[in-house]
Amino acid sequence: MQTIFTVITFVGNLGTYIGWERINLKSFTQFMGSAQSICLHTACLLQQSVIILFFMKQYVIDELRAADYKALKTYLDAQYGPAEMDGIYWIPVAAEVLTDIQSEHTECRPQYFAVDLDGNRLACEFLVRSKNCVRCYCIDYATENQRNWLIGLIDEIFDRLQIKT
Repeated sequence: MQTIFTVITFVGNLGTYIGWERINLKSFTQFMGSAQSICLHTACLLQQSVIILFFMKQYVIDELRAADYKALKTYLDAQYGPAEMDGIYWIPVAAEVLTDIQSEHTECRPQYFAVDLDGNRLACEFLVRSKNCVRCYCIDYATENQRNWLIGLIDEIFDRLQIKT
C-alpha cells in the first residue's frame, strides 16, 4: 500500500483549501508514491513551490518545563540510548502487542515507535516502524492495543519521573 501525499503547487495567486473545495488555487494534485519519487512528476517544476502535507497520528504532551525536559532526556538516554538525531528516540514495541504480521516478520524486528523530544514537548508517533527496512507490510499505524500500550508506557515514565501533565 502506497502513501498518499497531498501536493499543492503555487504558480499564480496563493489560495487555500477548505476540505476538498478549491479557493483561488492554481493546482491541487493527490499523488500516490514515495517521497523519493515525487520530484519526478511535473508538479515539481523549478518555477513552482511544492508543499507536501503529511498527517501523522500522534500522542503529544506539550508545555514541558525545562526541568521536565532534562529529566525526560536523561531517562530516555539511559533506557533507549542517546537520541540518534535531533531528539528522536526509538522505543521497541513489546512483543506481546505486535500484530500477527509484525510477529512473523523476524527480519524486520525489532519494531519501534518513534518518540520526538524537544525543549517543550514530547510527541509519540502512532506508527510501528522498523530500522531494518523502510517498506514492508509490517510497518503500519498502531492498533488500538499498541496505542494503549505506548500511552501507558509514556504515562508510566511521567509518573516515575514525577512530571505532572
